[in-house]
Amino acid sequence: MDIKTIGVIGAGQMGLGICHVFALAGYDVLLNDVDEAALGRALDTVRGNMDRQVSREKISAEDRDGAMSRLSTTSTLTDLGQTDLVIEAATEREEVKEAIFKDLVPSLKADTILTSNTSSISITRLASKTDRPEKFMGFHFMNPVPVMSLVELIRGIATDEETFEAMLGVVEKLGKTASTAEDFPAFIVNRILMPMINEAVYVLYEGVGSVRSIDKAMRLGTNHPMGPLELADFIGLDTCLAIMNVLHDGLADTKYRPCPLLTKYVEAGWLGRKSGRGFYDYRGDEPVPTR
Repeated sequence: MDIKTIGVIGAGQMGLGICHVFALAGYDVLLNDVDEAALGRALDTVRGNMDRQVSREKISAEDRDGAMSRLSTTSTLTDLGQTDLVIEAATEREEVKEAIFKDLVPSLKADTILTSNTSSISITRLASKTDRPEKFMGFHFMNPVPVMSLVELIRGIATDEETFEAMLGVVEKLGKTASTAEDFPAFIVNRILMPMINEAVYVLYEGVGSVRSIDKAMRLGTNHPMGPLELADFIGLDTCLAIMNVLHDGLADTKYRPCPLLTKYVEAGWLGRKSGRGFYDYRGDEPVPTR
């Protein structure tokens, strides 16, 4: 399958990172979002990120300029219909993703591959809502996309071998490494990572340690580059909670019960870096623990 054009749905942090790496790899990329303001900022954000790569000599100025020339935006979802591969990177809510696919499918070419960047939702279930479950896969990038080398490839029960091999080829062209996961809740990375973060929130909730002491213990005691609460803020506490709920609902095991404190932070709108407050307050010059 000759994949040359890419449609990306969602101009958030993940969607922009996906556009970034695909454009640098030589693909023509069309980015869609319902938020006109987000689309208006998108190209400047991607260019700014590439400018940093140029300044660090990770890429050349020619690489940047070529990539930016291959990147365009649209607020009309059906414009993505003529692309060879669509990557949905919208918010981590199943009903939102299903609605997007319902609106998009009638305009797709017969051989277009559909993928979702979901971090936890059933690929089989999402695929069943489309007209092409055999050409549907989970295509889960790690954040930040330009930096992280791993891509999780998740086959739904109906995904055919041709689609899988095509996506392996795309990952290779991006210069990244594929890890193949079965279609069970949260796949591999988040099946392991999110319960660790949730347990760190329980340690805070139960008063075993403070925000600073928990993050310091895991950075220095286990050589993690970020503490679990700092990492949760970076990911987004709403995303962490959504994944824990998928694990809890999908596996019916109490060990995946989201910590009440995590739920409370999300209810307060303290979602981490993106909202200015989470386990740390980011509104000043330096992050300050909120507990």
